Amino acid sequence: MTTTYTVTAERGTSGVWVLECAELGAVSQTKRLANAADEMREALAFQAGLDPDELNIVVDVVLPPGLAEMKARAEKEREEAARLTAAAQASTHDLAVAMRNAGMTVRDMGTVLGVSYQRAQKLAAS
Repeated sequence: MTTTYTVTAERGTSGVWVLECAELGAVSQTKRLANAADEMREALAFQAGLDPDELNIVVDVVLPPGLAEMKARAEKEREEAARLTAAAQASTHDLAVAMRNAGMTVRDMGTVLGVSYQRAQKLAAS
């Protein structure tokens, strides 16, 4: 059985990440955020009386307000970019099908779409 603990990671003034699991009262630090879960695993296992392999550690990064807002904006923009990419792919497919139905050659379709004729053929066929 796996037990999940949440560890908060906050950048300290000396350039290290301060790690804390409030549930168990465990505190540690690491230079690299990527090592946070590994740094806390043994201490949490000891305090919880569990085998280290039985722990699932979720690291919750606490950023200063300015950085947190920038991160949220970047995530929102990535989601929007993914949505727009999917819409562009659908529109390109629809255009390729319409051009094929209008009797255009795949080479001409490729020129119009800005892709190779092989890609134009695949777009019209999918």
